[in-house]
Amino acid sequence: MSFINSILKVFVGDKSQKDVKAIQPLVTKIKSFESALSALSNDELRHKTEEFKNKIKSARAEKDQKISQLKAEAEATSDIDKREDIYNEIDALEKEAYEISEKTLNEILPEAFAVVKETARRFKENTSIEVTATPKDRELSATKSYITLDGDKAIWANSWNAAGKEITWDMIHYDVQLIGGIVLHQGKISEMQTGEGKTLVATLPLYLNALTGNGVHLVTVNDYLARRDSTWKAPLFEFHGLTVDCIDNHSPNTEARRKAYEADITYGTNNEFGFDYLRDNMAHTPEELVQRKHNFAIVDEVDSVLIDDARTPLIISGPVPDGDRHEFNELKPKVENLFNLQRQLANGFLAEAKKLIKEGNTKDGGFQLLRAYRSLPKNKALIKFLSEEGVKQILQKTENEYMQDNNRKMPLVDEALYFVIEEKNNQVELTDNGIKFLSNDTSEDFFVLPDIGTEIANIENQNLEKDKEAEAKERLFQDFSVKSERIHTLTQLLKAYTLFEKDIEYVIMDNKILIVDEQTGRIMDGRRYSDGLHQAIEAKENVKIEAATQTFATITLQNYFRMYNKLAGMTGTAVTEAGEFWEIYKLDVVEIPTNRAIARKDKEDLIYRSVREKFNAVIEDVTQLSQSGRPVLIGTTSVEISELLSRMLKMRNVPHNVLNAKLHKKEAEIVAEAGKPGVVTIATNMAGRGTDIKLTPEVKAAGGLAIIGTERHDSRRVDRQLRGRAGRQGDPGSSQFYVSLEDNLMRLFGSERVAKIMDRMGLKEGEVIQHSMMTKSIERAQKKVEENNFGVRKRLLEYDDVMNAQREVVYKRRRHALHGERLKLDIANMLYDTCELIVEENKARNDFKNFEFELIRYFSITSPISSSDFEKMGEMEIAGKIYKAAIAFYTEKNARSAREAYPIIANVFEQEGNKFERIVVPFSDGIKSLNVVTDLKKAYDTHGEQLVADFEKNITLAILDEAWKKHLRQMDELKQSVQLAVHEQKDPLLIYKQEAFNLFRKMIYTVNKDIISFLFKGDLPQQNQNIQEAREVKRNDNYTESRNEIESSEKANREASQSAQRPQVTETIVREQPKINRNDNVTIKHVMSGKTETMKYKKAESLLTSGEWVIVNE
Repeated sequence: MSFINSILKVFVGDKSQKDVKAIQPLVTKIKSFESALSALSNDELRHKTEEFKNKIKSARAEKDQKISQLKAEAEATSDIDKREDIYNEIDALEKEAYEISEKTLNEILPEAFAVVKETARRFKENTSIEVTATPKDRELSATKSYITLDGDKAIWANSWNAAGKEITWDMIHYDVQLIGGIVLHQGKISEMQTGEGKTLVATLPLYLNALTGNGVHLVTVNDYLARRDSTWKAPLFEFHGLTVDCIDNHSPNTEARRKAYEADITYGTNNEFGFDYLRDNMAHTPEELVQRKHNFAIVDEVDSVLIDDARTPLIISGPVPDGDRHEFNELKPKVENLFNLQRQLANGFLAEAKKLIKEGNTKDGGFQLLRAYRSLPKNKALIKFLSEEGVKQILQKTENEYMQDNNRKMPLVDEALYFVIEEKNNQVELTDNGIKFLSNDTSEDFFVLPDIGTEIANIENQNLEKDKEAEAKERLFQDFSVKSERIHTLTQLLKAYTLFEKDIEYVIMDNKILIVDEQTGRIMDGRRYSDGLHQAIEAKENVKIEAATQTFATITLQNYFRMYNKLAGMTGTAVTEAGEFWEIYKLDVVEIPTNRAIARKDKEDLIYRSVREKFNAVIEDVTQLSQSGRPVLIGTTSVEISELLSRMLKMRNVPHNVLNAKLHKKEAEIVAEAGKPGVVTIATNMAGRGTDIKLTPEVKAAGGLAIIGTERHDSRRVDRQLRGRAGRQGDPGSSQFYVSLEDNLMRLFGSERVAKIMDRMGLKEGEVIQHSMMTKSIERAQKKVEENNFGVRKRLLEYDDVMNAQREVVYKRRRHALHGERLKLDIANMLYDTCELIVEENKARNDFKNFEFELIRYFSITSPISSSDFEKMGEMEIAGKIYKAAIAFYTEKNARSAREAYPIIANVFEQEGNKFERIVVPFSDGIKSLNVVTDLKKAYDTHGEQLVADFEKNITLAILDEAWKKHLRQMDELKQSVQLAVHEQKDPLLIYKQEAFNLFRKMIYTVNKDIISFLFKGDLPQQNQNIQEAREVKRNDNYTESRNEIESSEKANREASQSAQRPQVTETIVREQPKINRNDNVTIKHVMSGKTETMKYKKAESLLTSGEWVIVNE
């Protein structure tokens, strides 16, 4: 392929060179402004920002004015259809205004970038800069130590504190950084090597896009980088009157967090941006919202956020009824015994295979070897034996024989096993032997799912009475549900025992299972594997099994970032995933040339037969490099390997630092030490992202930083990240990867060809092979895995897109209800949809009686048409007539409610208007009651109309939120249950899409009916004229915020068809209550219905936990 690519480059040209060439004229233009800007005074330079802002404002002034006029017109219009047309026109004008802003930004880009560069030059060359003090300078000087006031002058120092570290500004943008900044502004990914100053590059597009006043977000992978970068670069922006903040400095749902989003430039972590979006969509008043519209985001370490974490759902969840009910503890002893039996079998098969192969009987030996491999592929003795000469070829030849004709002969291999492990697909499947063993002390069908279709046919053929037939079917469905849950639990336990290893995929700390990020080696605190897998691992390791939770709100990072009008990213390693970035995000990757040529020597891989030989060679090399005065960074892929190498270095008395999941909190100080002479650091392949390893002149003279990779990662991107730790800004250095045939990548995807070559060359134990052809062979194996992983991610995206489409509909309705301006239109649409549904259902059955009943039930009106008209007229015509009658009744009813409430409101306002700002007014539909909070002055000024508007808003939000919560629960269950469709030779994704559509349609119909019914029937209770002050009460949300972990796509096609999700970041908000003894009597009230009950506290606990009941004072 590389040969074909080189030929194509001759004719078509190199993409990265073309990209850079296209940008070069802009760089020349930026530099043309330098001399003119350097001649300006400090005040004149600062005035440039106002000039830019005015230019943008005047360019879009006409559109903004038109939008304001249309908004006022929409408010004054009572005609619903006309109002809808106006809102559509506003949306179109806002798009046009945005495009005008973008066009203007492109026009001012060269001069704006030159202004930022000139500002950076002045900060570098002057210890202080004196300017005429503006009100903004005076405001900032109160909190920023680098600004001091002297009369009407403000003095800006060039030294300040950045996240606890004193820094002096010493940077000016060089040409390749200008190229990087242009690429980011264009909404592309800027791939820049380590040490090329990506955070400085970002200052250029951040400044330019902040000029619109619409907000720019800089997204980082962790809060340390967000806090550091926001304080490090802030003076550059603040000097020009732009505001900068970091959301991670402030608590969620606070005024400070809202102000951080109102800043021109906002820094923060991907998690917090996503969670704030979810919290905003659970808000009950506009004042609780913190985020603005999603304008422009630059994502730092974009490959980590948009590839590794892309499918990570951010989840706000709460307790679920019977969430602590499961069968993990009951089934664990059975699975443990089964696993131990299979291990004994596997060892027996392996011993037999060794004996037969030694005797020259490769046919039978290969058969036993395949059995050993399908029993336990991670068996260390098996892995060791497979690295011996010719053994891997015997296994592959046998496997190919039994896999041909669609695995026709594979049952002969599997019949002696208890379960079969497909390691490449991450699947574990019970065999008949396994089911028989597990059912020893239970019935034979304890783990066998009933065939629903056949069983239903059998029940129907028995000609039972209707009630008995329904009972029989109900028992069947119940049996299916219980057994499917049992089999799911069993499968997850088997996976926990066979595919997930302690200190590799997870560690145990403080009696909890903590997942290790395979990319960075950091602990992903609070994350949990989804789908019961985490609970299975907890059962396996005998730690507390956490209760299941219910989703209240969720979004994947992938879909969150696709909401921005413009998205850009920067990283050192994106080009290997360029296809995925384009296909999913429409982001182009542009490779930016380095400021200085790379002097690092990247050596060809050293390939050994066994892990033992490889590690011995690594230790030998590290010892020599350290003694020569060069710092050494050893990259590992797991905690286990880093600890093993640490023990080996201790035996050689080589001092070293270890950075892995168990020691991740020391990362900053360990990375800071890593560039000193002779220092040896063991770290995971992507540790230390965002921090440079700086070298002393002494180290540079000795040959620079030496990178030792102990294993090739599944992804080339991760290996490139490790290599990139050396050779920053033209520094000398070297990188060397050590590989063995026992490594995961080689064992699963790459060793066949390499093993053949080693056999032909007659290499003995301890001997090594090193050649560019071998390195390319390994990279081909990595490409296979990357393609595989991309396939997994694309399929998971299809699952998530279904959920995302539904979320957008619900959240759009919520926003309209929250702000109120488009709520009238939504209510009219709900009303019309409900009319259509009633007509459609009853017209199909020609049931006029039920039609009349439903009109009374939902709209409290009698039929505007007669029985004969109902038969003669078409569905559209009937729906139109009902709609007109219903909307007329509703308008009159609202006017009446306002009239009835106004005297009471007027009395409160005139008597106690100075005391109360907001009041609570009770509404009831005769069954449920709802307290509506309204602004007293607005309700008085509008003669009660504001109260009616708040009533509409409150009831829409209450019913919509409750229905969405239930729907999410059903979607969670659906995602799990559709996987059983594979047993019926059906595509689970297709079934999921169909069922999800039906569920959502049903939910929307129900929501429409419930909202319309309450709006039509809801009224002020006549007997209760008591209106009280609305006191601000702290919200008692009992929920958890988390990230749900997919079982790592890099683990080779983990359940491609499954709706896997990612681990959990947990922040729990606890319900506050006075201490009550368990046997005390308490009175509790149902929030929605208003029903009250008195019972002992221990009985009430479960109801209170659900969040639907609250304690009331008697």
